[in-house]
Amino acid sequence: MDARLDFFTDAKPGKAFTHLMSAGRAIKELPLPAATQELLALRVSQINGCAVCVDMHTKEAAAAGESATRLHLVAAWREATVFTEAERAALELAEEGTRVADAAGGVGDEVWARAARHYDQDQLKALVLFVSFMNMVNRLNVITRQPAGNYVAGQFH
Repeated sequence: MDARLDFFTDAKPGKAFTHLMSAGRAIKELPLPAATQELLALRVSQINGCAVCVDMHTKEAAAAGESATRLHLVAAWREATVFTEAERAALELAEEGTRVADAAGGVGDEVWARAARHYDQDQLKALVLFVSFMNMVNRLNVITRQPAGNYVAGQFH
């Protein structure tokens, strides 16, 4: 499969894309555990069917020491016993934030309250920004059919 577009072939779109990726790097530096970020990136990407992001975040998480068991169980996190309560709250918030079109009310108050029990205000801001950013990147990649399978951990760092 070949990508439909390369954002770097023209100066103006390339500049905009570079700014988007800079925003992503800034979001990754917010006070949210790196392991949580990779789990969320993986789950949001699974929901959105973004193969290139599933490839990337699975490999990044594994390179950072995440266990294969936890990576394999992200899609079934509700039934899995390998996630902390904080991770479960973040995964739930990420799912509802990703499925806003499916859930008429968006992120429910109970879901927000569970996340707020585990994360302070700065971390909640980081969660919202991170989930929103991942959804945007997933959509860019899905629309342009970016191929998966060739990512090498650390490639974009």
